[in-house]
Amino acid sequence: MSEFFDNYLNIRKIRASKREYKQHMARVEALPEDYQYVFKKIQHHMWMFAAGSGYDMMEIHYSLIELFEEGAAEGRPVLQITGEDVAAFCDELLRNAKTYTADWREKLNRDILSHISTEDGRASARKEARND
Repeated sequence: MSEFFDNYLNIRKIRASKREYKQHMARVEALPEDYQYVFKKIQHHMWMFAAGSGYDMMEIHYSLIELFEEGAAEGRPVLQITGEDVAAFCDELLRNAKTYTADWREKLNRDILSHISTEDGRASARKEARND
């Protein structure tokens, strides 16, 4: 429960996170226009999947900014970094993040296994009762 309060009600942490976010977004604004556009599209897409407080998503965005800064400094086109299938690139970025889709998958499996286990238990109990 204290993790909940720390992530959602800790005013100092929220303010510090906002300051950090603004600093990182200033770095995005310093990127070439194509990089900015792609970053913002990826950011918007990825936020649709964010779960929990979103702090893990922010770390992914900050890493992406670093990757884009390196690519821009080398003079590489942004799609040379992401590939033309930017959605697949996003999927790879999200692989280790806590997402709602992961929560939904876990809930689906948990609900089905719970129901089937319960049904199996009832079927076994009825079968045992008939054998008595």
